[in-house]
Amino acid sequence: MKSLFFLRDDVIFLNHGSFGACPVPVMKEYQKHQHELEMQPVEFIGRRSGELLSAARGHLAKYLGCFRDDLVFIPNTTTGVNAIARSIRLKQGDQVVISDQEYGALERMWRIICDETGAELVIAKIPYPVENSDQIKNALLSAITPKTKAVFFSHITSASALTFPAKEIIDELRGRSIYTIVDAAHAPGQIPVNISELDPDFYTGNCHKWMMAPKGSAFLYVKNELQHMMKPPVISWGLTNDIEGPSHLINEFEYQGTHDISNYLTVPAAIRFMEDYHWTGISEKCHFLTLETKLLMEQVKGMEVICAADSSLFKQMAAVKLPVSAPLDLKEQLYDKFKIEIPVFPHNGARHLRVSVQGYNTKKDLDKLVEALHYFLD
Repeated sequence: MKSLFFLRDDVIFLNHGSFGACPVPVMKEYQKHQHELEMQPVEFIGRRSGELLSAARGHLAKYLGCFRDDLVFIPNTTTGVNAIARSIRLKQGDQVVISDQEYGALERMWRIICDETGAELVIAKIPYPVENSDQIKNALLSAITPKTKAVFFSHITSASALTFPAKEIIDELRGRSIYTIVDAAHAPGQIPVNISELDPDFYTGNCHKWMMAPKGSAFLYVKNELQHMMKPPVISWGLTNDIEGPSHLINEFEYQGTHDISNYLTVPAAIRFMEDYHWTGISEKCHFLTLETKLLMEQVKGMEVICAADSSLFKQMAAVKLPVSAPLDLKEQLYDKFKIEIPVFPHNGARHLRVSVQGYNTKKDLDKLVEALHYFLD
């Protein structure tokens, strides 16, 4: 399976979660689009881009279970969350509730937005170890007050690799005049996603992580009745009298100045790759390897458990809390001595080590990780 990727043979790559890895057939499709663009740039961008992007959005919308024109391509999830935060018109007295498990850059963004608008940021603490999804839901919902205007959470968290019960949280908040904003950076391709069934107000995720599309491909979904309020990160032609598009979201977000759209146009090829190689089955095998590795990592001296061995709480990523005695440069030592590429995150006053298991990983890779952890920590 690793031969389908460009990854180096001498590196045990256990960090798919950070930037993904694009398969060879998908990359070839990406390069094909780039060649077409350069053969006749005006034809490609000026005349055909709208039609091409619409077709690509159609494939992605079918995969995600939503309507094509409620979805727009963006370069990354961070861009999507920033656009949402700038569009919901926070003001003095409003509260935004997030969990203490959110991606650091986006927690920082919410702090800045709240400081600028006079809103209050409320951070709900998720207790470790998490035993079941109800603990997550209840911790988040208990932080809500009559002043809450928006609730923001990750479908799958970054540093702790926890799967949040998105549908249950959204269902609880429906009809309460509270915006539901979901960071789905790690969800599509790792767990089944059906946006229509989830029914969030906003849902933004990456295609370049677990869907294995080229870097810089992501999406923003906005519920149809909320699209009129959306402000694009870059003001361009948008809603001018002489330009019409299929929806407010597409009009304002699709054309953000000249850029290479080949990454977006390759998303259907990434979906086909997963279909051709029966990726649902591969994902399940990866989950069992992740479970096995999680349990073995937790047996290493000083490791602390983040969540129970409950399949609803994690899928192809798992994290453990490192002991205080672990080397400060553990990440670098794992790479230098064992050629293991794996992240170590500072998180809530501790350090988390997170393993990602993708189709190109083997049991041998994961056994080597456990061996290396015993070497450094026992």
